[in-house]
Amino acid sequence: MPLAILALAIGAFGIGTTEFVILGLLPEVAADYGVSIPTAGHLVSGYAVGVLLGAPLMTALGTKIPRKRMLMALMGLFIVGNLVSALAPVFGLMLTGRVIASLTHGAFFGIGAVVAAELVAPHKKAGAIAMMFTGLTLANVIGVPLGTYIGQTAGWRVTFVLVAALGVVGLLGVAKLVPDLPRPEGVRLRHELTALRDPQVLLAMAMTVLGFGGVFAAITYIAPMMTETAGFADSSVTWLLVLFGVGMVGGNLVGGRFADRALMPMLLVSLGALALVLALFTVTAHHKAAAAVTVTLVGALGFATVPPLQKRVLDHAQGAPTLASAVNIGAFNLGNALAAWLGGLTISAGLGYTSPNWVGALLALAALVLALVSALLERRTGAPSRTVAGSVRGTPASDEPADPAARAAVRG
Repeated sequence: MPLAILALAIGAFGIGTTEFVILGLLPEVAADYGVSIPTAGHLVSGYAVGVLLGAPLMTALGTKIPRKRMLMALMGLFIVGNLVSALAPVFGLMLTGRVIASLTHGAFFGIGAVVAAELVAPHKKAGAIAMMFTGLTLANVIGVPLGTYIGQTAGWRVTFVLVAALGVVGLLGVAKLVPDLPRPEGVRLRHELTALRDPQVLLAMAMTVLGFGGVFAAITYIAPMMTETAGFADSSVTWLLVLFGVGMVGGNLVGGRFADRALMPMLLVSLGALALVLALFTVTAHHKAAAAVTVTLVGALGFATVPPLQKRVLDHAQGAPTLASAVNIGAFNLGNALAAWLGGLTISAGLGYTSPNWVGALLALAALVLALVSALLERRTGAPSRTVAGSVRGTPASDEPADPAARAAVRG
């Protein structure tokens, strides 16, 4: 894989860390600002909404800017947002910093996925996307637990300063390693918007909302579920999150590998298995060892869907994939927010801390149904376009990227 993808993965690591580390630091932030835990929870939901809104907005702004320059600008904004969060004297400004940082999330992953796909041969695209997303999954294995520990011992503000420093490393990596890939000729915002009307793109995004939403329904409430139901100590939540992250890394890499060989079969198997495991989680959550195994499987199966879904959006984006790719990243966060809200409703209704697992299972099952519909629709209308993401339609496929800078990156 080109070193440019490593630079993208570093940026993804920083973004993944800032997104999820707040989950382990809510008590400290709430105490520092003198607000309640539910109020501090707005730092989570506010970030998700910022991603959802920022994905199309920032990508639209970047339609006239070369992708490398746009990626650098996004990392710069990410640094600013985290520094604002770290230094904020009042809660409202802290929330503002979170939203600023979140605006970069969807566009960075969306544009980064397109760039990663352009840097490799056509038959390696899903693997390249998976390698970039490895930064996000590793954030949950290393960045989030370490950031939580630092925040609990040295202060949560230190954590956000360090996350900003990660952004600086990512910015320098993009500047040094990512080639100057030009914008595809003839692609304008209206072409990008047209891709969003494709039924298969819309189905893939709906699968993203429901499938990964199923994961977040369970994982949002992992702390009370594991301590109150499984009987783990509070200190055990950190390593349980590490197990979840390890599962994410493995699932992401397996999903990327098999999506390049058999995308729809991989997607159908992972969504079906995810629905089953989430349903079983209502039982295994009562036993420590079984709960730990299940947490790992939820992470693995959930992220096994990410490369195939992202690649499916690129395959059907008809030569204008950037906006569709970024909006699909926003769809992950829409699923996160929706699932967390639905899971919270079941707990508030007195159904217990394992009830969000049923919500997750039903969401994953709904995603599986949509995947079957998508496969049947594709069978009726014909195979998806094999246009290289971001390239001009009609360009003959080859074993190397069409762009000279991309070819140089692959060979170098």
